Amino acid sequence: MNNQASTIDNQLIRAVEEADSSQGLIDAVKDLAAAHIEEAIPILIKVLGYNNPGAAVAAVDGLVEIGEPAVLPVLETLDGYNYGARAWAIRALAGIGDPRGLEILLDSAANDFSFSVRRGAARGLGFIHWEKLSEAEVSDAQQRAFQILVQVSQDPEWVVRYAAVVGLQGLGKVVKVSGKDWFKDILSHIHQISDTETTLAVRARAEFAIEDLYRNKRE
Repeated sequence: MNNQASTIDNQLIRAVEEADSSQGLIDAVKDLAAAHIEEAIPILIKVLGYNNPGAAVAAVDGLVEIGEPAVLPVLETLDGYNYGARAWAIRALAGIGDPRGLEILLDSAANDFSFSVRRGAARGLGFIHWEKLSEAEVSDAQQRAFQILVQVSQDPEWVVRYAAVVGLQGLGKVVKVSGKDWFKDILSHIHQISDTETTLAVRARAEFAIEDLYRNKRE
């Protein structure tokens, strides 16, 4: 049974490596991602660097489903020159939410030259699995995430500011549940975005975040 499963896994990996068309690659990556096997991690990471957004989306989904085992391989292969691959890798780390990716998300949200990387990182800061950090580490890490999101909420690209609001909303939910008294600081900053933001989509997203956080506050 194990040999049969291994053979099938190898066939799925080989199908990705041997795909001879754009759609064929997308289909092969989707099949491989659906298998949820750790052996697929290297080839899924490799696909992030291909010029095929459909395949990259499927690869990200596969890495997110695999979860924790994919974190270190993704971190170790981050490409500083291929901004497309880097953006997809950040999206995978954001989707997994493992705290081992926190430092790269913080730095990428604030400093990366690619707006798509900044966007993915900013969103991811709102969905970290904080419970995987020690109690002594959580408060400082969340405060750092908040400060970076405040900074990113002033990014020149509206899609990055939008992602910052999403990140602030996610962080606000966690902080509110844990009873931290700086929940009001998060809410206050989102109110400020709602009052001053000039892009309608970002302002509307801020208003939605406020409603959602107040609703959660009452529950």
